[in-house]
Amino acid sequence: MSLLLRSARSRLALVARPFALGAGARVLSGGFPAPPPTSADEEPSFREMVAINIDRAGQLLSREISPQMLAVIKRCDTVIRFSFPLRRRDGSVEVIKAYRAQHSTHRMPTKGGLRFNIAVDQQEVEALSALMTFKCAVVDVPFGGAKGGICIDPSQYEVGELETITRRFTLELCKKNFIGPGIDVPAPDVGTGPREMAWIKDAYASMTGDLNASACVTGKPISQGGIDGRTEATGLGAFFGIRSFLDNDAFCANAGFSEPGVKGKTFIVQGFGNVGYHAAKFLHANGGVIVGIGEKASAIYTAHPTRGFDPIEVRAYLDEHCTLKGFIGSGATPEQLPAEDVDNILTRRCDVLVPAALEKVIHAGNAAQLSCRVVAECANGPTTPRAEDILLGKGVAIIPDLLLNAGGVTVSYVEFLKNLQHVRLGRLTKSWESRSKRLMMGVIDTLVERSIPNFLPEQLRDEIIKAPSERDIVYSGLLETMDVACAETRATADAFNTTFRMGAHINALRKIQTCYADTGYAGC
Repeated sequence: MSLLLRSARSRLALVARPFALGAGARVLSGGFPAPPPTSADEEPSFREMVAINIDRAGQLLSREISPQMLAVIKRCDTVIRFSFPLRRRDGSVEVIKAYRAQHSTHRMPTKGGLRFNIAVDQQEVEALSALMTFKCAVVDVPFGGAKGGICIDPSQYEVGELETITRRFTLELCKKNFIGPGIDVPAPDVGTGPREMAWIKDAYASMTGDLNASACVTGKPISQGGIDGRTEATGLGAFFGIRSFLDNDAFCANAGFSEPGVKGKTFIVQGFGNVGYHAAKFLHANGGVIVGIGEKASAIYTAHPTRGFDPIEVRAYLDEHCTLKGFIGSGATPEQLPAEDVDNILTRRCDVLVPAALEKVIHAGNAAQLSCRVVAECANGPTTPRAEDILLGKGVAIIPDLLLNAGGVTVSYVEFLKNLQHVRLGRLTKSWESRSKRLMMGVIDTLVERSIPNFLPEQLRDEIIKAPSERDIVYSGLLETMDVACAETRATADAFNTTFRMGAHINALRKIQTCYADTGYAGC
């Protein structure tokens, strides 16, 4: 019998060993000193969560990776914390706090998002930078991990104030040599988007005069050196990853689905920003039934198993009204969850729960109430280690964030290469490809037309002849990347009889260690 089909409880026993150590034992080392939780009510910090998962994978891989090498991989190379004053439109002065962490420089440049969120602090950016290191390794993107954040609520600032904050942040990074195409390349994250990335690129170019200034940041508007397909990349990558698992017969059998595939399965998406919206849109377009959508202050749900919500309709309503309250739509009649009860969207019944907002939303306090068969982590770190143990004990499969959240950095890498090459994808070969395909079709027509007149419909003929656009190339590369990474993760989880999270972490650890070893790093 395939190891994928073995009991989730046996996997739980294997990966939960770090919590079985004696009282006072410390399993975390390197840059993350902390004991494991000692009670059901106690949860680790986000930084400790990351370290716990790395330690669990390191324990499974103890014959290949020494404790010393594990400590080298876990440590956070550099963190900067700075503040600067902002004079607001009303004349008041506010002190803005900002952070940037570079977790690992085993590959350069480092890469990671920049978030504007009131909860940003040093431990969060350190943890997220470590996740970026492992995420890049899992999908074979040659970046080290980084992350940054500014501790603000962007909804409380005017556009001009946000631009001032972003440009001043870029200035501080330049002064400290913490940004550049060969150093550290930010990208959008929670609370930021193409607009903020354009400000960073313009500020960096103005201060440095670097010919490759466009490559100092990714996720830019296309007019500023961005790439077609980057906006939806993280959500599309999540969809590709979910589909890869749901198309796998062994995974579906283990999760209790009678048939493989996205079509007909019910989904709840918690978090309806860029990632959640695009993941929901692609799931819906491929036959998935979106029965629940939640955002920070409102949520809708339907128990109807075949008539869900159209994400495009929901997004349009949310953009207009800034809430889901009052949404009707053309599909199922929604149940409105009150603002004080909005987090309970996580516990409503569905086949696949898609947390796509912030970290630690699934925890020891609500994990037992989840009514899904699969948790597909589109956010960074949405499930705490203790919650994961509870879910695995219930037989719930978890597709980890290292995989499903990697679409953004994958396409960012393509944008980065485009900026360094100073030419858009396909420009040099598109006409040649179309011409060669026309010649091929001409030969086929000559050979076949006499016996089978009009054997190819005109629309199909046009599709065959058409050369790929930039978006076609981006989508193709992202699909290949996600399919390979998901298959590698399943194979490793199978070989070690462990969870998919541990499978992804083991693959990342192996690749990072190999990189260190091949460079003759002294710690090896």
